Amino acid sequence: MWNAFQTQTTSNGMHYTKKKLKNGLRIISVPMKDNPTVTVFVLVETGSEFEKKEANGISHFLEHMCFKGTSKRPTSKDITKELDALGSHFNAFTSNEYTGYFAKADKKHLDNILDVVSDLYVNPVFPEKEMEKEKGVIIEEINMYKDLPQRIVQEEFSKLLYGDQPAGWSIAGTKDNILNMKRKDLIDYRNRHYVASSTVVVVAGNFDEKTIFKKIAQYFKGVGTWKKEEKKKVKEIQTEPKVSLYYKDTDQTHLVLGVRTFDTYNKLNIPLRLIEGILSGGMSARLFQKMREEKGICYYVHADADAYTDHGAFLISAGVDSKRINEGIEAILYELKRLKEKLVLSEELKRVKSHLIGSMLLSLELSDSVAGFLGGQEIHKKPLKTPEDITREIESVTAEEIKDLAQRIFVEKNLNLSIVGKLNDPKPFFEILKI
Repeated sequence: MWNAFQTQTTSNGMHYTKKKLKNGLRIISVPMKDNPTVTVFVLVETGSEFEKKEANGISHFLEHMCFKGTSKRPTSKDITKELDALGSHFNAFTSNEYTGYFAKADKKHLDNILDVVSDLYVNPVFPEKEMEKEKGVIIEEINMYKDLPQRIVQEEFSKLLYGDQPAGWSIAGTKDNILNMKRKDLIDYRNRHYVASSTVVVVAGNFDEKTIFKKIAQYFKGVGTWKKEEKKKVKEIQTEPKVSLYYKDTDQTHLVLGVRTFDTYNKLNIPLRLIEGILSGGMSARLFQKMREEKGICYYVHADADAYTDHGAFLISAGVDSKRINEGIEAILYELKRLKEKLVLSEELKRVKSHLIGSMLLSLELSDSVAGFLGGQEIHKKPLKTPEDITREIESVTAEEIKDLAQRIFVEKNLNLSIVGKLNDPKPFFEILKI
């Protein structure tokens, strides 16, 4: 039954076992004996970056429709009523490169949630009547996002970086695409992507590990075994700074300033995480202190390092006083330039490392977080890293490595700026993008 086997126990108590079925399905078991809950988490390697333009939004639509009835549970109410009766927390999500389905409940309900989650993943029926109703739901979701400038500016930043290719498209898709989708489109797309070799099942929490693998193999035996359709590689070209404006009547001006970085497999993502921590790792971080405490110019400001299978970006997001937008951009650029020119002092570096490690460990107290921690690595076919592995990598980063990386990525021609607010002319912002 098993094609591969891997097990590991770390000194902090995290024990996991990974097995791979002969059909390619990967299973990760993470027993947490003192935890009162258990989580079943299924990931599949498909998302908006696997789509064609005329079908942009189909990954997200498919995720919605998996909850609209199965061969065993004909209606959405049959699914949700059963999970609600368990006091379960359940949901699903779609991202650029993978889609996830999960349920978390009292440990005694493992068999129940495993049955339901596997059923909606393996046996959806896509009722046409429900599909037509769900189109209205998704269009209202798109409308909701269009009312949120913090969301718009993130999508505009992706468009600025990647243009008219899947990495630059909205995960939710377009209204016209959603309205034009047919039941056959969902079935065809699912058949091309929801296959055993692209599926990861993680169970984390309090359960009997001796029986879990056979149970999962049985519940997921209906997953397709044919070859999966792959995504097209992202094309990246940039030779000068880029600016985009999205006019919206807002009280704040929202911005994202960022640069292209590395794919998820690159070792430089570890020092990049330190840069993220230095800039926005808590209320003592540089951007919070500069933008909020010193200047009183914003409520939120944060840095994020996003890494995908063939591209990545480092971005800083903020909502600032519209009259002080230039000042806000200059303050961010000042902090980036400071990283390029001066070594981070040992006291600050030690504090940031401690913050990153501590935050990671705190997040792994819950069964669903542990499932996501390992499942997120496995879906990209990365070697599984334990908290101890990541701790060692963080601790090993030097101030010199951080400065070298800052000098490499924070280069004027690589800067990208997206703004949402009451602005029409991008020209003045090109004068500000100096570093």
